[in-house]
Amino acid sequence: MSIKRIDIGARMSGAVIHGNTVYLAGQVGEGESVTDQCKSALAEVDRLLAASGSNKSKILQTLVYLSDIAYFAEMNAAWEAWIDPANPPARATSEAKLAAPKYKVEFIVTAAID
Repeated sequence: MSIKRIDIGARMSGAVIHGNTVYLAGQVGEGESVTDQCKSALAEVDRLLAASGSNKSKILQTLVYLSDIAYFAEMNAAWEAWIDPANPPARATSEAKLAAPKYKVEFIVTAAID
């Protein structure tokens, strides 16, 4: 089975397709608020899924990392406005120190490809 990589960089790919599954690298967003960062990061998830032949209705699992668990409600509001309500994925959320202090949220997505 072949492997296809999208947005290949020096240390990682934005997405990796193997079989009928696409694995996205962690996506962080721009902006000051958690809401702005969620919207920005999830727009990038949309872009990578489309480039992979998938979309948010086919997300199997999402891991969400928050720099402070106090952002949970704000992240959930942005998430719920974005997801396909007919096809919510499995999801886990935890608090973690992110790659840079400016980041408040990171999404790691695995999705199916038809």
